[in-house]
Amino acid sequence: MPAATATGTASGEPSSETVEQVKRVTAQVVDKLGYLDKYFGEFFQEYKRPLTALGLFFGLFLAIKLTLAVLEAINDVPVLAPMFELIGLLYSGWFVYRYLYKASNRSELASEMNALKEQVLGRASKL
Repeated sequence: MPAATATGTASGEPSSETVEQVKRVTAQVVDKLGYLDKYFGEFFQEYKRPLTALGLFFGLFLAIKLTLAVLEAINDVPVLAPMFELIGLLYSGWFVYRYLYKASNRSELASEMNALKEQVLGRASKL
């Protein structure tokens, strides 16, 4: 006949004393978690703006790291890196020819930039 263990009877069932201990410990943990929930709720309400800013900063950091990882992966593909460089050079050449080569085109670019600035910053801004 097997001897009784410290956590239960010989048949493997937990004793009523063990069940009561588990219930007491569970109740204590739930009480502590309720207190922590209240504490963290008050903490978040008090520091909502800095925590939101910190979360946005962390998200921005992750987005930048992810973007750099994707760009590095694209750059490792043998044909894509030179093709993107060629596209960038062609677009830069077109931009210079279209907007910077003649004075009338430069004034058109300046007026478009001012219109965009007014649209983003508002009409009252005179930067």
